Amino acid sequence: MSDPLRLGIAGLGTVGVGVVRIIRQQAALLEARTGRPISISAVSARSQGKDRGVNLSDYQWEDDPVAVAQRDDVDVFVELMGGEDGPAKAATEAALKAGKDVVTANKAMLAINGQVLAELAESKGRAIRYEAAVAGGIPVIKTLMEGLAGNEITRVMGVMNGSCNYILTRMENAGKTYQEIFAEADGLGYLEADPQLDVGGIDAAHKLAILSSIAFGTKVDFDGIQLEGIERISIEDIRAAADMGYKIKLLGVAQRTGRGLEQRMQPCLVPDTSPLAQLDGGTNMVVLEGDAVGQIVLRGAGAGEGPTASAVMADVCDIARGIRGPVFGQPATTLVRAKAALTQLPASYYLRMELVDKPGALAKIATVLGEAGVSIDRMRQYAHENTAAPVLIVTHKTTQSSLDAALANMENTRVMAGVPVALRIEEV
Repeated sequence: MSDPLRLGIAGLGTVGVGVVRIIRQQAALLEARTGRPISISAVSARSQGKDRGVNLSDYQWEDDPVAVAQRDDVDVFVELMGGEDGPAKAATEAALKAGKDVVTANKAMLAINGQVLAELAESKGRAIRYEAAVAGGIPVIKTLMEGLAGNEITRVMGVMNGSCNYILTRMENAGKTYQEIFAEADGLGYLEADPQLDVGGIDAAHKLAILSSIAFGTKVDFDGIQLEGIERISIEDIRAAADMGYKIKLLGVAQRTGRGLEQRMQPCLVPDTSPLAQLDGGTNMVVLEGDAVGQIVLRGAGAGEGPTASAVMADVCDIARGIRGPVFGQPATTLVRAKAALTQLPASYYLRMELVDKPGALAKIATVLGEAGVSIDRMRQYAHENTAAPVLIVTHKTTQSSLDAALANMENTRVMAGVPVALRIEEV
């Protein structure tokens, strides 16, 4: 019989406990599929005495995750603590220097420190695997690195934060405000301890940075992502978008253009007939487009004990089979620094505004848009009972700079009753 693959697990939250359960419950299946037993030697977490609903008595306990990473009876260090630096980064570096492979679910650590860690791993002949870091149980990393290895990737796009998708779809279905559904999601435990990581788009942007690096052969560039969360999305926008045939999603997009690499995480409108528009609740979806394969759509649970632990174990099984490879799909030393696109590709935009109810107000707005080179595709004005008239406009494709110029000039028309809302419409 082959020697067992021995794991050291740091972090015994939801995902860590899920990994322990899979290894205990599926021991025979894992051995049959990998050709060797998979066992746990040691574990570490903040509190040893906490009841986690799973038997940990068979494993050595270490208070310090670095100690787990350096143990002689550990072949693979499984990092499930989280955090871009601190104990997670220190223990990961210790494991690699000690000649261990690493499996992690830590998107923040990879998005911020991925290049340094990749170079360290590859210099030591070790692997860092991280399927669980992006989109939970969806095998998007493996799909990009292996299934689409023969493709030049043209675009990566998706809904990558289940909490934001829950809030937006719940607002639509319940007809409640952002503030009401935010409080509901927080009460249900759907948000991070720092909710800004979710609703501010930071968590999803970490994931996009990782996917973009694999897809385009660039160094991970989280700072290069144009970032906007969902805080300013109102129930009025959700209703108006639906009336015009769209849904609002927090959408991550990375695509190479003639002007550089465009990376953005922002609320967008998508056609209500598109796969992304059908996505409800906490589900994630990633759309990959390649020159040979066309479009691939991956959908599944983006978080939770089972799906994320499943992704962790997929990486563990690959290492048990002897499957390794460069961290980001090609040697870290060959990754190039991305040239950021200073401008976005042209797109249609949704505009919602309230105009002073007086003759010629709408004509003035149309003139301002026309003078900026922004043409109107569709326009809708709604009945009203007060002094402000709600107006919706969908533009033809235009540049962000032209739209910004028009929005700035609208302030000088003296017909605006509030600040206009502008959202990009993404073709899917």
